[in-house]
Parts: sequence; C-alpha cells; structure tokens
Amino acid sequence: MENLSFLFIEDDEIEVLKFKKSMKKLGFTHRILEAKNGEEALEILKKKEELPNVILLDLNMPKMNGLEFLKELKEDQHLRYIPAIIVTTSNNHQDMLESYKLGIAGYIIKPLRYEDYIRKIQRVVDYWMVNEVINF
Repeated sequence: MENLSFLFIEDDEIEVLKFKKSMKKLGFTHRILEAKNGEEALEILKKKEELPNVILLDLNMPKMNGLEFLKELKEDQHLRYIPAIIVTTSNNHQDMLESYKLGIAGYIIKPLRYEDYIRKIQRVVDYWMVNEVINF
C-alpha cells in the first residue's frame, strides 16, 4: 500500500493535533505537510519541491481563507489538479456551493465527537488510497 502525501491547511493548532493523532491512531503513515493559512500553503505549493497528493483545508482562516486559497489554486495550471477537500465546521450552504463551484473533491463537516471525526478521516484517507492519484 503506497503512502500518500497530504497538505493539511488549518490555523487552529488543536485541530492540527487532532488530525495527526487520528492518522496515527488509525495506523496511517502518510506524509503530512502543514500550513496555517492559504498564503502559507501557496508558498509551499509554489516551491514545487514536494507536492501533496491531496489537500485538506479549513474554510475559516486568517490572511487567506479557504475559498480565496481555492481560487488561487485552481488558477494555477499545474496545481489545479491536486484534489482539495474542505474539512470545516461550516454547514453554510453558500460556503458549500462556492467550494464546489471552485472544483473541490469533497466537503466534510467536522463532527463534535472525536470518534465520529476519526471515522470520517478514515473514510477520506481510505478513499484516496484506492484512487489513482497524480504524482507530480
């Protein structure tokens, strides 16, 4: 089973720790790159040293929010093909609609219970493990 590389874009350190803890608890050894906001994520991506197979991002972040990041990502002729999945607390229909218009691969609402969160993360990772992903 091939290891994937994820870029996790999240400004809340507790959420970052929760994601990493979930991945470890599930036994996944995938590489996790981290960015605190959309600007930082674009800097990582534009270096093109190590591009992720999948991007997971929050919508509500400082400097550059998730929607602003997606607009920039999808305008780049090379980066636009990296699947991006929203992982957020926002169940706002307009946020969801705008995200899908920008070409996201999924929209996941963070559940309150940790056990439910782990289950969702496992499904997402399992799904991308059986997909053919682009290796840049």
